Order: sequence, then C-alpha cells, then structure tokens
Amino acid sequence: MTANKHFQVYLTGCFAAIGGLLFGYDTGVISGVLTMSDFLLAFGGTASVARGSLTSTVSGSIVGIMLVGCFLGALIAGPSGDRISRKYSIVLFSVVFVISALLQTASTNLFILLLSRLVAGISVGALSMLVPVYQSEIATKKIRGRLVSLQQWAITIGIAVSFWINYGTDIYYLGSSAAWRIPLALQIVPALILAVGILFFPFSPRWLMAQGRDDEALLVLTKIRSTTAVNVLDEYNDIKNEINLEREESVQSYSQFLYPPLRRRLCLGVSIQVLQQLTGINSIMYYAPEIFKQAGLNDQRASLLATGINGVVIVLATIPAILYIDKLGRRFVLISGACLMALSMLIIGGTMGTHGSTHYNETTGAVQVIIPNRTASFVIIVFVYVFVASFAYSWGPTAWVYCTEIFPLSMRSKGTSLTTAANWVTNCIVSFLVPAMLESLTYRTYLIFGFLCVAMGIIIYLFYPETKGKSLEDMDLVFGRSILVNNSSRTKKRMKSMNGKTSSHSQSNQIYYF
Repeated sequence: MTANKHFQVYLTGCFAAIGGLLFGYDTGVISGVLTMSDFLLAFGGTASVARGSLTSTVSGSIVGIMLVGCFLGALIAGPSGDRISRKYSIVLFSVVFVISALLQTASTNLFILLLSRLVAGISVGALSMLVPVYQSEIATKKIRGRLVSLQQWAITIGIAVSFWINYGTDIYYLGSSAAWRIPLALQIVPALILAVGILFFPFSPRWLMAQGRDDEALLVLTKIRSTTAVNVLDEYNDIKNEINLEREESVQSYSQFLYPPLRRRLCLGVSIQVLQQLTGINSIMYYAPEIFKQAGLNDQRASLLATGINGVVIVLATIPAILYIDKLGRRFVLISGACLMALSMLIIGGTMGTHGSTHYNETTGAVQVIIPNRTASFVIIVFVYVFVASFAYSWGPTAWVYCTEIFPLSMRSKGTSLTTAANWVTNCIVSFLVPAMLESLTYRTYLIFGFLCVAMGIIIYLFYPETKGKSLEDMDLVFGRSILVNNSSRTKKRMKSMNGKTSSHSQSNQIYYF
C-alpha cells in the first residue's frame, strides 16, 4: 500500500512533466531546423542557402517571437491556474500547443511561421509555470525538489529527442521540406497525450482547499500520501490554517507584491529566473549547430551530430539533480553550478580568442570564426558539454524549484506567473541579442556569460536562503529574517547559544521584512 501511494505521487508528477517535454522539444527542434537547406530556401531565399544560415534578424525573429509568446503565456497562466485549476489549465494550453504545431508544420511563408510560433510560445510559457506549481503542490516537503526537477529532466529529454530527430530527418529527407516539417509535426503527439491524460490525475489539494472544496482535498491527500491518517490530517490542518491566515490578511491581489513580506520573495524569484537565462544556456541550445561550426565542425551533419550528443549530455546530467537536490540543498547546487559554468564559458571564450581568427565572407556577408588548431576545437566542444552538464544539474531545475516554493498558497500561482514571465522576457532578449553578439563580438560573447556566472554565484551566496526540507506553509519563517543570508545564520547561532534552541516565538522577533 505504501509503495502504491508513493507511486501515485511520482506518476502524477512525471506525467505532468510532459509539459516540460513540449518546452524542451520546441527549443531543441528549432535550432536544427534553422540550418536545414530547404527551410533556408523557404524562409530566407537563395542567399540564405548560399551562406548556410538565415540572417541574424530572421533567425532571431523565429526564435524570439516564440519567447514573446512565452512571456504572455506565463502571465495568462497565473489567473487561469487560480480560476479553472492547475489541472484544467494544463489541458487548455496543451490544446493550444497542438493548434500551434499544426500551423508550424503547414507554414508556407514567414508570416504564418512567426504567428504559429507566437501561439506555441503562449502555450509553452503557460505550461512552464503551471506544471511546476502543480508538482510542488502535490509533493511532500521531502521530495518536492525532486518532483519539480522532473520537469527540467523532461525539458532535457525533449531537447535530446528533437536533436536526434533533426539529425535523422536531415539525412533521409535532405533537400526536402519533410526534413523540417516532420520534426515540427511530431510535437503534436506529446501535447495530445498530456491534454487527455492529465484529466485522469487529481486536482492540486491546495487549490481545492483554496476553493472551499475541503472534502475533496482531504480525499486527494489520503490517496497520494504514504503516511498515517494523523499525518495527513496534520498536513490538511496546516494548509487550512495558512489559507485562513491569508484570507484574514487579504493576501490575494497582485499589489501585495509591492509590499513586505512578499516584495522580497518576488525580487528573489524574478532575479533567479533572470540569472538563469544570463548563464547563456539558450545561446547554446538555440544556436548549438552554429556554435559547433565556429568550433571547427563545418559539415552540417557533423554539427547536428555534435548537437545530438549535447542533448544526451544534458539528459544524463539532470539525473543527479533529481536524486540529490533534496539532500544537498538549493544553495549548494546553485553556487557549484555557477562556478563550473563560469569556468566553462571562460575557457571556451579564451580558447576561441587565442586560437581563432575572424573571417568576413564578402560573398555571403557572414562573419565566421576559423579555428585551424584541432586541439583548440576539441577543447571548445568538450567545454560546451561541460557547461551544459553544469547547467543541467544546477540552475536548470533549481530555479524552477525555488520559485514554486517561496510564495504563499493564495499568491503562488500569481507569483510563479510573474517569475516565469521574467524568465521568458530575459530569454527573449538574450535570444535576440545572441546572433548579433556571435557575429560582432565572437569569442567575447562567451567571456561575458562567464563573468555573469561568477556574479551569480556571489548573489546566491549573499541573498538566497535555503528552502530544503521546509514545508510550503513554513516559508514565512524562512524569508522573515535578515536580507543577507549570512547575517540570518549568525543571528540564529547567537540565539541558540543564548537560549539553547531557537523557538518559533524568538524567530518571529527576528523578522526584517523587505
């Protein structure tokens, strides 16, 4: 019985993570499609085929317009998740994704393609917010990080699958529109599975209680918890008390984020999502084939193969996050990941700057980095993989986990909506800028991202408190102390030495709301 109940929680979280697979697949598929010859001819003309790529304006628009949609979708999903439930909202936006995939597959001109990717973005943005919120609300505090990390793992699986599908269709349908239409059409399959299948899974018990459907919530908790009836009732009462407190304090409006105690949480949530994108990960994901070409893999199939291997690396590297994030804690994972990513980006940029030369092709107008040193090319490719692996176990899953944990129930959907929107707007800006940066700054692009990763590790160390092992209803205590994490730790140690232990009452006297 206990095993079955554990199985129910994991099964629900895993199935919901298909929403992440849609996100990952769409992210990965477009990077390969952007370099396929028939796609270049259809949306860039013969000039694009001649130089082997679209102009930075066109490629930036194809990638960026989806991210604009993601920003809008994240904002829409907040009110939707509160009103019609997390579950039904997932159904709604999965259907929207199916429609967008059909439009992308049937695209015959740039306008239709851009419109379809805008619609796809609305769906992906909404699901990227709804899925982790749903997962966090059905999880216990001991496995919450692991369960929400499943979404990031699904994202990486989607990326890897899309890379290999691109590689396969480019071989078998070279020069045909099927080479890029088939990968785009295959997005429909997981979206339909999610739209239909999620109907057979439970509502979020916390959402049910917020709607006054207490009996249904208790029934759901009983089914998905591998614990005694007393512990289920304790969790039920904790959620109920939190809801009553929030109603007494009128914690329901977006305006509450402008004032303490929610202002600090929103600042931290928005910041961690912005910083996640400033790692440079999506410059690698969206433009991986181009980056591998810069590293010396000039053959189209060779760069797609290297990109496919990149997808496998990111899938495997996410597994440690799923296994250990609830043991090691959020802070350690984020700081260590920032250090490794910084090292990787600085080595990539330094190697490219030392051994590479910039060449302007007067015929095509393209700016290329030529690296004649085979060892230098090998080093760059290896550290691209190291960077991706470092992101996959750290900032990839943990930023999403952190944002679903920090807000109170009545504001969780709204707060996560805003932090997710911040992720997408930063993603959009970075993706529009990266093609131009790679052309104008070349190797300096990687150095910039490297220094940003160094800054990220320092920011996490100073300002982000640990949320490991805390229930969602206990976050008021976690974020009720000093803004500087080290000051908060020293305060707790002093109080323990004075009183033997820190009582809940003494903790409440140490609140420094921001």
